[in-house]
Amino acid sequence: MKRNGAVRAAGVAAGTRGDGTTRERILMLLKTSGRMNAGQLSQELELTEMAIRRHMYALESEGSVNILAMRQAMGRPLHVYELTAEADELFPKNYNMLALDLLGELADDPDTAALIDRMFEGRRKKLLERYEPRMADKSLEQRISELAAIQNAGGYMVDIESRNDGSYMFYEYNCPIAQVAGKYQQACKCELSLFKALLLDVPVERTECLAKGGGKCSYRIG
Repeated sequence: MKRNGAVRAAGVAAGTRGDGTTRERILMLLKTSGRMNAGQLSQELELTEMAIRRHMYALESEGSVNILAMRQAMGRPLHVYELTAEADELFPKNYNMLALDLLGELADDPDTAALIDRMFEGRRKKLLERYEPRMADKSLEQRISELAAIQNAGGYMVDIESRNDGSYMFYEYNCPIAQVAGKYQQACKCELSLFKALLLDVPVERTECLAKGGGKCSYRIG
């Protein structure tokens, strides 16, 4: 069994393929100006309205843009374009720095430093409660596949490799919380504990870690 997990890359250019530059500009205009119609975009970008519509249909199929029909006093409805909630993820975020700053505030105060362990453990318990029902009545292979789906949804870019001895290798090529995990090892410790619990206490060993300078996070299962 080998399965690949893909996630959209961060940044406005994600999913734009060969027309990336034009579509990046479209997304940026919609971000800064709000709803726009083909005529307005055509004027801003110096493209024909037909070309604009071609880009918008592509962006709609990717889930980045909604196409809305706005009624007018006379004539046919006017089509306008707006960003979807999903498109917001294409723009820069600063969650890691916020998390590090908040955790740093706790760590710097002797009265609250111990809360960091409790926070990570509390997060592990919540994730276990959320995902444990998805593992019910599944074989080990199915549970590993389900775990891969869970992690891919979180942006971890998972690969699974089955081995001749009956064990599996579980690879994560991206760590969305790498900056936090690099400073607070509780994050990695809780992830390993979560994997063991979700896989119903099958042996799980981490053999490589992105937060410790590895090329990926690797887990031997079974």
